[in-house]
Amino acid sequence: MSFTNNPDRDREAAILASTAHRPWPLPAGKWVLTMTWTNLLFAHWPVPADQMAQLLPKDFAVDTYDAMAWVGVVPFRMEGVRLRHLPRVPGTSFFEEANLRTYVRDRKSNQQGVYFFSLDANNPPAVIAARTWYQLPYYFAQMHMQPENNTPNAGWRYTSKRLFTPQPAALRAQYRGVGVEGRLPPSKPGTIEHFLTERYALFTGGTRGRLMRADVHHPQWTLEPAEAEFEELTLPAAHAIKLPATRPLLHFSRKLEVFAWSPVGVN
Repeated sequence: MSFTNNPDRDREAAILASTAHRPWPLPAGKWVLTMTWTNLLFAHWPVPADQMAQLLPKDFAVDTYDAMAWVGVVPFRMEGVRLRHLPRVPGTSFFEEANLRTYVRDRKSNQQGVYFFSLDANNPPAVIAARTWYQLPYYFAQMHMQPENNTPNAGWRYTSKRLFTPQPAALRAQYRGVGVEGRLPPSKPGTIEHFLTERYALFTGGTRGRLMRADVHHPQWTLEPAEAEFEELTLPAAHAIKLPATRPLLHFSRKLEVFAWSPVGVN
């Protein structure tokens, strides 16, 4: 790995050179999109695997932990979004996002990945681009994210209300990390933290009926324990997902830089 006088290029090279934590090698070709996810909450609930299987395309099998499927509600802020070799485009580089996800295996390759039921964002150009190019089920929502105070370990107030859809899909929550950054050690294969977060492929049913996969790369997640209070959460029900009446498993991450490759068809 060579170094330049460009700190961004050096950091990019260092991230792409660090691959020991990946379950498979980097994909062929060049990444096409980079972004940074900040102040992210992972909220996960276990649900019966047979119920989840009914909501997935037949080409995907439910990936389970302790014999259960897991549903994730993940609010965060997207920053620094840009295409390879292009500058950041004003108005599209920073926005809030909240996704609804589960975990699957591609039946053909047995590759593990994240399956998205929905991704809500408050940036219309980004929503249109993601639905058109990545065929991800993005929705336009009215969203707001603000810190509870001005301290380095401030919690976050997050609100999201999907627009232009007949069924309510909303999220109102307060959340915070409850440990110093990096309090949890890097997750190891076989742990629930590793199962839920160390995923390097994104799957979707496609906005045109074609199943798609996009490879991603990032450093291993730096997680903290978290606390969260949900004042409103109709996002899962909008996609026929019934959450159990139990408290979710919570994790918080302050920052993660991500690189993504072009999507490809699964079948």
